Amino acid sequence: MELVPDPADPDVFTGPSLPRPNGRVFGGQVIAQSLLAAGRTVPEGRLPHSMHGYFLRAGDDREPITFAVERLRDGRSFTARRTHAIQGGLPILSMIASFQEEQPGIDYDEPMPRGVPDPETLTSAFDLFAQVDHPVAKFWVDEVAFDLRHVGQPIYLQPDPHHEGELSGRQMIWMRSRRPLPDDPLLHRAMLAFACDQVMLEPVLRRAGRAWSTPGLSIASLDHAMWWHRDVRVDEWLLYVQSTPNAHGGRGLGAARVFRQDGSLVASIAQEGMVRVPLD
Repeated sequence: MELVPDPADPDVFTGPSLPRPNGRVFGGQVIAQSLLAAGRTVPEGRLPHSMHGYFLRAGDDREPITFAVERLRDGRSFTARRTHAIQGGLPILSMIASFQEEQPGIDYDEPMPRGVPDPETLTSAFDLFAQVDHPVAKFWVDEVAFDLRHVGQPIYLQPDPHHEGELSGRQMIWMRSRRPLPDDPLLHRAMLAFACDQVMLEPVLRRAGRAWSTPGLSIASLDHAMWWHRDVRVDEWLLYVQSTPNAHGGRGLGAARVFRQDGSLVASIAQEGMVRVPLD
């Protein structure tokens, strides 16, 4: 995730890409790097509270990415930045983010669902994939940076048998980075954006009675919106409470609320993606 500044331009950075089994840059990585680049140009003490981004093209994980930041506004308490992530002279992601100084104000949040099992009592995705002899499973065990633990049945290999009904498409996942991270609030907010891209469209598959292993499945993020409400650490357990209000025309919408273990709501997220499956 380290970004290298351009010696000739303080608003331009270069970053590497993490290897992926399909050779395409992971969308969460580009969002996180774009946010970090924008944050490098912001006055000290201002953290991101919202971002909106569009995935425009697939990226090549063998090539570095250039992050060009545009300074839109520096107000008394808010700062706005736009970042273009560029490969081969073309943008692969365009993102705008707003940053704010910490300020007092009205304070409330929606409560976390009650009776959620403790993450330490649940099965890790690493344990599940360790039993599968497949290159993607090996990549997950060796390379994926976050530990995921589903409350209920995961749909990596098999669809949810209870995908129909009033609560269809809803799920909860505990997530935490595999290693401790530095005490950098901007980094933790960026890594939350990184992490959530792994699961944002999963409720769409769950509600449709599909699994990630569905033959012929084609899925890709189209746009991403995120609001950070409170400080967050991604090296501590976070609960993603997810749903999907709509799917139509080869697209599906995923939503998530993210809670700390103490019950505080730290972020709200929405993402629409292309979700194409073979017709039955």
